[in-house]
Amino acid sequence: MGRIFPLWRPARIFSFAVESVFLAMLLSGCSHKPEVAYSPPPPPAVTPETAPATAASAPPALPSLSADEQFVDTHTPIYSESGVASWYGPPYHNRVGANGLVFDENGVSAAHRTLPMGSLIRVTNVKTGQSSVMRVTDRGPFVAGRVLDLSIGAAKAVGLWRAGTGEVRIDVFSTPKPMDEGGRWCVQIGAFLHAGSALRLQSQLQREYRTANVIEFQGPTGYWVRIRPENDDRSLAMTIARSLQPDEGAAWLVRLD
Repeated sequence: MGRIFPLWRPARIFSFAVESVFLAMLLSGCSHKPEVAYSPPPPPAVTPETAPATAASAPPALPSLSADEQFVDTHTPIYSESGVASWYGPPYHNRVGANGLVFDENGVSAAHRTLPMGSLIRVTNVKTGQSSVMRVTDRGPFVAGRVLDLSIGAAKAVGLWRAGTGEVRIDVFSTPKPMDEGGRWCVQIGAFLHAGSALRLQSQLQREYRTANVIEFQGPTGYWVRIRPENDDRSLAMTIARSLQPDEGAAWLVRLD
């Protein structure tokens, strides 16, 4: 008969194997260094943002006076006159004015027939008392009964824009050239609606004033004839202006400089 093994042996063998494996695992674990848990470095300290300093609200600065306004405020007028003023803009806006510069209707300036170009004046609305300081930059007005033409900006400054015309006082504070002597003068006649009328008058005046320079030219509002006496002499220009009685248009004594 074959050899008979005890019935308990398989179970014993299995138990022994499990114990051996457990013991091997235990010994293996003990042979390594204990692992150290990873701890991330602490986040950098956060410094609270400081709100930007807000400056205390300063009161609005008063508008500074221009050099012209300061001069007017500290000097007395050298000449004054009163009369009716009007204003002008289109079609003169962005065209070259009598001073050789482009006219800006929104600026503050004035046109006068005889004050030296560049004269410093203060214009006061007689009715309201509104006033503004400006320079003479153009020639005009060429309308009977008026002494001054204002740019739109100047008319608004003195309260004449809506009214169109109004009584003003013109105070002159300084002039680049003398008012009462010298200067370059002419007589301007017009405006004519048709070039033919201006050309006929030019031909007639050339025969009468042989020593004068008579020209015809077109302006924004019509055709004009200008008589420049010899040497642009003032007294000769005044004599011509007094003697002329044109059938059309009107004659104006005008200073060129």
